[in-house]
Amino acid sequence: MYTRILLPTDGSEASDRAIRAGVDFARSVGAEVVAMTATPEFHTFTANAEMLEQTRDEYLTASRAHGQQLLDGAAAVAREAGVPCSTVQMVSDDPHEAIISAARDRMCDLIVMASHGRRGIKGLLLGSETQKVLVHSAIPVLVHR
Repeated sequence: MYTRILLPTDGSEASDRAIRAGVDFARSVGAEVVAMTATPEFHTFTANAEMLEQTRDEYLTASRAHGQQLLDGAAAVAREAGVPCSTVQMVSDDPHEAIISAARDRMCDLIVMASHGRRGIKGLLLGSETQKVLVHSAIPVLVHR
């Protein structure tokens, strides 16, 4: 049914749970997984403290290292379960677009991702990358809560 499953992560506990659930599901259906993460682009004018305190090169190096750490963790979960795993790290200010693009480019037939469960005014103001993926993706999305 499913052969390649995209597992996006932002390093949160919810994403970690979704990765474990996605890997378990992949193992049960004989699929492989693609772990992915997206880090924001560097901006000279920003409210992000990391970008204000670092040069462009320092920020890019630090964000790549952090992203690789997240991907290594997801790959370890897959390896422990005996599930083939590849990884992809993207740079994007729009994570939902990066997720959809990665799924399409890697020919994934399912996206398994977390929902942080923000509701009310907090959910409205912060938005939901999961919601955006659900609205814009032609690829099926399994939301783990």
